Formats: sequence, C-alpha cells, structure tokens
Amino acid sequence: MTLPFTSFNDVRPEVATFESYEPGLSIAEIAERYGLSRVVKMASNENPLGVSPRVREVIAHCAGEAFRYPQSGNPRLVKALASYYGVDPKRIFVGNGSDEVIDLLFRVRAVPGVHNAVVFRPCFGLYPTQAKMAGVELRQAPLNPDFTFDFDGLLKLVDENTTLVIVTSPDNPSGRVASPDDLEKLARALPPACLLVVDEAYIEFAGSEHSVMSRLDSLPNVAVMRTFSKVYGLAGLRIGYAVLPPVIADYMWRVRLPFSLNILAEEAAIAALADAEFRESTIALVQRGRARLTEELRAMGCEVTPSLSNFIMFRLPEGSVDAKTLHGELLKRGVIIRALGSYHLPDRLRVSMGTDEENELFLRLVREILGA
Repeated sequence: MTLPFTSFNDVRPEVATFESYEPGLSIAEIAERYGLSRVVKMASNENPLGVSPRVREVIAHCAGEAFRYPQSGNPRLVKALASYYGVDPKRIFVGNGSDEVIDLLFRVRAVPGVHNAVVFRPCFGLYPTQAKMAGVELRQAPLNPDFTFDFDGLLKLVDENTTLVIVTSPDNPSGRVASPDDLEKLARALPPACLLVVDEAYIEFAGSEHSVMSRLDSLPNVAVMRTFSKVYGLAGLRIGYAVLPPVIADYMWRVRLPFSLNILAEEAAIAALADAEFRESTIALVQRGRARLTEELRAMGCEVTPSLSNFIMFRLPEGSVDAKTLHGELLKRGVIIRALGSYHLPDRLRVSMGTDEENELFLRLVREILGA
C-alpha cells in the first residue's frame, strides 16, 4: 500500500482545503488599531453582565487545586445537570465547549465517505468545518427568505445514509426559533438510524416553552445541546454539554479526551447552574435590550429579523451606507458588532445585547452614521 503523501509537509486532503474560522474582533485589537481608550464589544453573543459573583468566588476558592487533574467523567457536573433537568445522568455528556460536543457527534455518528449530515444554510460555522474534518458529507437546505425554517426542504436532503440532522434554535445569526411541535414532527419523519440534534445554545433567552427538552422521553432519536457560554457568562472557560440517548452518550464519553474539561471550569459550571439570580438578571437585561434595539433600529428604517436570542440581525435601509461601511465606522468609534460575510450575508449585521448604557451608545452611533 502506497501512502498518498510525498512530503512531511503533506496533510489530509480535507485539511488542505480548510479555511480559518473567523472569530469576532477582539477589544485589544480594535483599541490598538484605532488608539481608543474604551472599546465596547457587542459581536460575540457574550453575557453583558460578565461573570456571576458567585462563580468568581468559587474560582478564587478553587484556584489552589489547579495543579490537580479533574475527576474522570466530571461526575459532579453530570449529577448537577441531570438534577437540574430531571434526566438520567447516563444521558449527560459534557465537553470543552459545544465545539467538542459537535466535533465528537460527527466522529461518533458518521462513517467517513458513507454517511451524511444535514443542516440549514446559513448555519454555525463549526458544523461545516467539523463535518469536513470528519470526512462526512454535509448537506445544507436553505432557510426561507425570512429566515424561518423550511423543514420540508430539509427532509428532502435526508436519505438512508443520513445519521445526523442538526437544527439550531434559536438560530444563529437570525435569532429565529423553531416550533417544538415542528421539531417533534421532524424527528418522527427521520429514518430510524438518524439522530436529530437540537442546538439550544441560546434557548434561555427565548423561554423553556420553546425547548424540546421536556419531550425527550417521547423522542428517543432526539438530543439537545447547550452551553455555559451565553446565559451563564462562562464563554472563556469552554463548557458545553448535551442530553443524548444513553448509548450515544456512553460512546461519546469513551472517545472524549480524558481531561478535556478542566477542574476550574467544572467548579464554575456547578456554581453557575445554581445561581438563579444571575441567570434571571441576564435574561431580563437581554430581553429589555432586545426590545429596545429592535424598536429603535426599525424606527431608523432598518429591517430587523424577529429574534428570541441575545442578539439581533438587521439590514440597513436602502439608500443609506452599506453594512461594511457601518461596521467599519462603528469600529473607529469603539463599538464592535458582527459583519455577516462569513455567513454569506454581506448586507446584514448582527449585534449582541449589551448593558443598557452600551445599547444606547450603539444606537446613538448608528443614528449618527446613518444621519437619522
């Protein structure tokens, strides 16, 4: 057998075609570029309140344990999550952010060159990259023009070799929510070997009535994926988790790197889960800001997609500056929002909810740039 490589610089064909993930611009990067003393970041869907005081205390208290390896399988966090959602602990899997959960779902559920996965377009950028890395064909069904979910179109791409279907609700970058009834209908229409994964990273901002979590007992082929990065304010600690069919959760644990979730992250997650006051304060702030920004941007003539997430997507009025110009002008003034070229939506922008003061600053600067 002859290896296809001819040099130690050669890599797998899938890797050779990779494009780098485009994260949001950093505060330090923009401050240095424009010589600014203050930069407000409203680009990465982070928690506007930062980190819970209770979590800060726990991290400080446990910092001296950082030399220890975490307990294998993170049993304390698994138990806390199982108790919080009222599910069997055998259904819980935790990983180094939702990124690891997504990556392992492709690796565990799909045979390279044989199986395929189906998602909507546009979608979270990690779905295409990890599917490619796993050697799995990714089929994408376009969303409706108003960014609602075309489940009939999605089902047309599913066949007997489809082992994963992923739906994000609330969706990114639109903020649209899929009806739990429609998701249940979709699950029941899938082939027996296909797992429906509902990515609910932003569901707390929409409300539990929009989640399929309570229906899992009657939907054995459905998994729910969530994160501590958004409502819990722990994006920098990288903690994601999923509620899965027990057999799939078991295989995920078998192949996960043994200590991928560090000891401080686990302690922080347990504390965050118990801090209902911080969670509710975050949700209230986001919902208030979402209503305010939606109303004011529409008053300026912008087209705002209805959102139930902690961000909104909008398009500028015709005849005004274009999205690239507004994005650049906001950067010069110290406000970072997300341009959506990487989502193939060059005429749209996404802004995360900030504090009340940050939201008002954003609105004032947009009025100024648009001349509204």
